Amino acid sequence: MSVHKIENTVYTGTSRAAAQRVMILLHGRGASAQSILPLADALDLKDFAIVAPNATGGTWYPNSFMAPVAQNEPYLSSALDLVKAICDQLLSSGFSTKQLYFAGFSQGACLTAEFIGRHAAAYGGAFIFTGGLIGEHLEPTRYRGNFEGTPIFLGSADPDFHVPVERVYATGNIFRDLDATVTEKIYPGIGHTIIDDEIEIAQRILAGE
Repeated sequence: MSVHKIENTVYTGTSRAAAQRVMILLHGRGASAQSILPLADALDLKDFAIVAPNATGGTWYPNSFMAPVAQNEPYLSSALDLVKAICDQLLSSGFSTKQLYFAGFSQGACLTAEFIGRHAAAYGGAFIFTGGLIGEHLEPTRYRGNFEGTPIFLGSADPDFHVPVERVYATGNIFRDLDATVTEKIYPGIGHTIIDDEIEIAQRILAGE
């Protein structure tokens, strides 16, 4: 069942014909592609094509990311299939996995984590702002491939009313097992948001530092 539609994807930034890199932005629950685009401005993605899909109804999946996976179907599988279709489209147009970057906030961060975990490859980088791998219990066998050193940033609050810190750390550990270069940063009491320090860390990763 195809819940989410690739036709609703927003394309902006540098044209794909001229871009050296592509950022796939995944918005949070109750939001939209337009609402996540300011993150591209904050990250200063001058040479990037920007791809921001829209979740049908503003939600990638209906329940908590900590619920059993089956309770979020068929929405979750449809969301993962949509991101895969976008990546396949980009790869078939001449981009390499190394030119693909991912960033998401909240529910979009969880979807980002789940997608790259299931399709680990040598990506340019991934930025998971308040999120983690999806499911009541994590099943390491679900995650496969090799990140080949891909830099992945995980930032979150402590506490966060949606994302337990323990899940952030568990996600980072699974990514390390898949040969990612993981940076985790937990911020006491910041609330459910993205802060300047996270943006600065992401900018350094984007600059290859």
